[in-house]
Amino acid sequence: MKVLEFHDLKEEDSLRLDFNGALDSQVPLEEELGSFLLALEAYSEGWMPDVIDGKRRRKYSRASFWKALEEARDGKSTSLGLYRTKWPALDMWFWLWLSPGAHEVHISIKVKPLSVFAEAERCHRFVEMMRAWASRYPVSHAAAHSLADRGLADSPNFGRDMQTAIRDGFDKIYEVFWLNVFGPKLVQAVGRERMLSTPAWRVEELPNGAVLVVTWPTAADFASDEARIAQARVHAHLRPDLDFDTLLRTLRERSAMLAPVEPRFHPDVAPLLSRVVDSVAIHERQRKISELNAWQPPEPEEWLPATAELPSDVVDPERARAHYRYLAEHLVALLHTKVPSVFKATPESLTDVDYQLWHEEFPRVFEREKVDALAVPAMGAYLGEVLVRHLGGQWIPRQKLEEAQVRVGDRVWLPFLRAWRSMRTCQSLLDFSLTQLYRVAERHRS
Repeated sequence: MKVLEFHDLKEEDSLRLDFNGALDSQVPLEEELGSFLLALEAYSEGWMPDVIDGKRRRKYSRASFWKALEEARDGKSTSLGLYRTKWPALDMWFWLWLSPGAHEVHISIKVKPLSVFAEAERCHRFVEMMRAWASRYPVSHAAAHSLADRGLADSPNFGRDMQTAIRDGFDKIYEVFWLNVFGPKLVQAVGRERMLSTPAWRVEELPNGAVLVVTWPTAADFASDEARIAQARVHAHLRPDLDFDTLLRTLRERSAMLAPVEPRFHPDVAPLLSRVVDSVAIHERQRKISELNAWQPPEPEEWLPATAELPSDVVDPERARAHYRYLAEHLVALLHTKVPSVFKATPESLTDVDYQLWHEEFPRVFEREKVDALAVPAMGAYLGEVLVRHLGGQWIPRQKLEEAQVRVGDRVWLPFLRAWRSMRTCQSLLDFSLTQLYRVAERHRS
């Protein structure tokens, strides 16, 4: 069964739920988790998982859930994934900790796209699912909200260093999300009367002393001004030490940062920059698009007029050209696993190479001596070979690699020099991309 690979799909915002609850270790596991499955099946209309992935992949059913859970058990813990084969996409992780006397369930859900939860009725069912889980499995805190907005809120660290965040957890109300469950300790810290008088769309005390708070009827329009006002009002009520106007201003700023920005990238490098944007965290994406819209790569300078070309100074030009082809094969050997298109030596593969080197932060991660001695010659030769194969270019070999040229039309290009400039820093991989030089050479070939 082929599932929708959540992270390979178009980057859109998702609804993210995190739920960490306690189980009754005195109750048989199948009985104790029956409430989890019952609520999931009853309230997940439109995004219900149809595949379970444990030791092997199976179609979802109660029987396959229990079988997968048992197969995946490793000592005190067991985990499995739940997915969908049809749109919308689901990335759900289920993990159990089963030490003597302390059983826990950890559930993480991401549903893409967030627009699935634009309907009030579907959101109501989601809330009911959370209510059922939180009523059966006590939590200290649980929440569901836009994945992008959670990123802007720095969840779950909330401005703390990682060690402090792990140690203290959600020990006070750092943030209010669309859907919240505050456990008894948080309720006590705020005051039960104050908690139950929260000016939210829905406030409900659960049987175990936790309180369910939903700020707004629907999750998908969390960034609307009305929803932000409601969110700020709830937060200010639960944290009277915080100023409502300041909270609202911060939320509005976050909404502005998430507002869609139309890409207007430089056409020579637009495919490369689109890949760069796709690799950025969802909450940083619109800001990155704005930044790259304003950025312009410098015009390539690695060329000479054909009238000023440096004549070949090697004894055997054909042997030199064979050496360039050999060097280009080094790049194929280096990147072929992660960049299969590198075998084709096409203009598109240049973009794939540029992106992969940028994504891996190649100039920063690897030793400078090896980058200059091995990677730069391979890149330069590869770029030169693409100019030869696709633009009818002709190598003009030189004893010094940085002087080797490829004649295309009325210009000669210096691919090794371009590769050297490209590999100075991670930013220079964009400033001096192989992709851009090829596109400029393409325009000047006749």
